[in-house]
Amino acid sequence: MSDTSPTAVADQTEVGSYFVATYPPFSVWSEDAVGRDAKAALGTAPDSAVPLGLYVHIPFCRKRCHFCYFRVYTDKNSQEVGQYLDVLAREWELYGPRPAIAGRPLNFVYFGGGTPSFLSTDQLKGLVTRLTAVAPWNQAEEITFECEPGTLTESKLSTIRRLGVTRLSLGVENFDDRILELNGRAHRSPEIAQAYRYARSIEFPQINIDLIAGMLGETEENWRVCVQKTLELEPDSVTIYQMELPFNTTISNDLLKGTGRFAQAPANWPTKRRWVQEAFEALEHGGYHVGSAYTAVKDPSRTRFVYRDRLWQGADMAGLGVASFGHINGVHMQNVDTWEAYCAAIGRDEIPLSRAYRPTREERMIRELVLQLKLGKVRPAYFKDKYEVNILQRFRDQLASLAADGSLAEASEDIVSLSRHGLLRVDLLLPRFFLPQHAGIRYT
Repeated sequence: MSDTSPTAVADQTEVGSYFVATYPPFSVWSEDAVGRDAKAALGTAPDSAVPLGLYVHIPFCRKRCHFCYFRVYTDKNSQEVGQYLDVLAREWELYGPRPAIAGRPLNFVYFGGGTPSFLSTDQLKGLVTRLTAVAPWNQAEEITFECEPGTLTESKLSTIRRLGVTRLSLGVENFDDRILELNGRAHRSPEIAQAYRYARSIEFPQINIDLIAGMLGETEENWRVCVQKTLELEPDSVTIYQMELPFNTTISNDLLKGTGRFAQAPANWPTKRRWVQEAFEALEHGGYHVGSAYTAVKDPSRTRFVYRDRLWQGADMAGLGVASFGHINGVHMQNVDTWEAYCAAIGRDEIPLSRAYRPTREERMIRELVLQLKLGKVRPAYFKDKYEVNILQRFRDQLASLAADGSLAEASEDIVSLSRHGLLRVDLLLPRFFLPQHAGIRYT
């Protein structure tokens, strides 16, 4: 007999947003705020103490993964890709003279996707030449580049390294070809081994491997093998996500329409959390250190994730590309989310924003708190110094609720830390800290 209790049903991986990427929720951002707040923010000189980063969205893939919810394209030819890169570079040129950007050094750069490594070496070199003409990044602390293993050659990796990339992130997800195929991934296991070998030979300062717990068809044995193969490669860092099903994925559409395309469902939440826990334990036994709800690093003294840490502390970031997100002078911004609208706006010499939101000081404080809790611990002194808020008092009830369900390890004047139980389900806990008007509303 199947378990249909409320708890069992809630444990299933249902369609909807789970991962907390920012605060307040995207659904409260608006088009009206673009003219009222975003344009004013871009026209204002920045706080010199706030670092500036750049996100570059490359929305092309060989295939669309069945669990993917990003704005990506698999049907664009070389000419169309080149046109997009011209528009992308032009967008950064439009940002360049704005008072919020002009003359500021870049502290970090992140190439995301899609698949940045989908681009040819000539396309990459041409794009970087135009981007760095606006703002050089030779002094940046970190330049991250996401890769799909099957798109990499030794020549392309050499080009990526020469362009200044310091953190290479390989989207492995799983080492089993059957599961990669079932979930719509384009690469296969031999390409993982080859790409990793090439990358190591070129001596990138940091190589990260991404895994996903709970993919379609994943089993206990497969997960153990994936963790073991990761340990054998000895990457500098490992990122593990628990598979979720936002509304616009292929799997979500199948479940909502009941078409029965996928015979198997993703693992439930208790299973995914247990698998991540097992992975963390194995990695810790292998000398790694768990640094967040999703990451483990080999050597914390030299391996950091600057992009994450800066954003979670309120850094500025210009987001380039279709549907990209940014944060400038305290204002959240997102670009238009279609190819046509994006290209048309830049063709008019307009920064292509579609919605924005200026959070209050309290909302900025909550945003930093919920994001930094993903690290497993926060320092009350940080919030006292920056926001003049005693989080132990301000969030007394929320912290008490975490203690009651075993998610809180410590709450003192020095540190608020989550237990491993709490860390593994942190995204489920964070809405407790939202303001009442943001609790229970649509996130995206």
